[in-house]
Amino acid sequence: MLGCLFGVRRVKVLPMKVLAIVLAGGEGKRLMPLTADRAKPAVPFGGIYRLVDFVLSNLANAEYFRIVVLTQYKNHSLDRHISRTWRLSSMLGNYVTPVPAQQRLGPRWFAGSADAIFQNLNLIHDEQPEHVIVFGADHIYRMDPRQMVAQHIDSGADVTVAAIRQPLKLADQFGVIETDPSGRRIAAFREKPTDAVGLPDAPDQIYASMGNYVFRTQSLIAALREDALDPASKHDLGGNIIPMFVKTGGAEVYDFADNVVPGSTDRDRGYWRDVGTLDAFYEANMDLIAVHPVFNLYNSSWPIYTGHDPLPPAKFVHNTGDRVGRALESLVSPGVIVSGGTALRSILSPGVVLHSHSHVEDSVLMGNVQVGRHARIRRAIIDKNVIVPDGARIGFDLDHDRERFTVTGEGIVVIGKNEVVDL
Repeated sequence: MLGCLFGVRRVKVLPMKVLAIVLAGGEGKRLMPLTADRAKPAVPFGGIYRLVDFVLSNLANAEYFRIVVLTQYKNHSLDRHISRTWRLSSMLGNYVTPVPAQQRLGPRWFAGSADAIFQNLNLIHDEQPEHVIVFGADHIYRMDPRQMVAQHIDSGADVTVAAIRQPLKLADQFGVIETDPSGRRIAAFREKPTDAVGLPDAPDQIYASMGNYVFRTQSLIAALREDALDPASKHDLGGNIIPMFVKTGGAEVYDFADNVVPGSTDRDRGYWRDVGTLDAFYEANMDLIAVHPVFNLYNSSWPIYTGHDPLPPAKFVHNTGDRVGRALESLVSPGVIVSGGTALRSILSPGVVLHSHSHVEDSVLMGNVQVGRHARIRRAIIDKNVIVPDGARIGFDLDHDRERFTVTGEGIVVIGKNEVVDL
């Protein structure tokens, strides 16, 4: 048991009794073309990170060091990132291990999130944990999972579901948790209801499921086995497994608002974003660049870990007349060269090069993007290895952009990895 840490209330920490499972097998169809060549959790974010780094950092900071990552679709880059970046001490029995679909129960892929765990029950049997954490791999947030596990153990529940408060009027956009009068026991778990009921202590709010769960191990195993025998089931944790525990009175909610992360501020506390769409992904990236960002990457008490190639520092060159290399209100990664161009309110990932008189604003440029002379880019997401030719215009004529690229409902131009940009 660890004592008080950075002013956070005392919590029970049982790292040897908890196995963490990260679900990273989704296709991420709504993030196309960013997921055309990679799994959703492997999509770059915030310059130097991958989406999966956020959940893994939360678990590692909480000293849960036995983690399996269940992968399935286009998993090569995700497996490579985890293997290269997330190396823990095997001497101490610690690991972060990517586990692809093994078809242990026959020649079939995972049929759903519950089936993914069911097909990998051997991982649970090998570790013999008392409790199993099951978290998603594609949300942006900080969370101390020890506090959720502590509530789960104290309550004696079969499952505890993390929830974030959202306005009642948005209930039809979430999986909604309804509680009994105590505010803790889950009375109903419904997907995108139009007649949701407000919380006992806040009638204008609902609990939206975050897709994070803590299970008592034997209860989880029994539920998965029962679900596997049901031919009508979609074998989904939220849609099938949690309602099973709701019926027996064994499901509790954990209010994310109660989670206190070391180093957090009033501004960024409680931040959580589901980046399941291109517009949501863009907005979450833009959240990082404010003077006082709503998600603070600079919290050294609860860092977001990642790994990248050994690159030199960013370089800004030329300071003659209007040929000035500069970046304002932007995140600039290692290996970037701003050569007589300008970046404004943008994220420049490792290896990006802006050539003279180019101008990039309100955009996310991923690794090794090159922007030619006099090219202009605004409100765009440009994936790796794209070369924007001299004089190109992106984000200024959306009708023309739609003929060549993906344009979102909010007018964000998205160019996929290795795509060719013509004038």
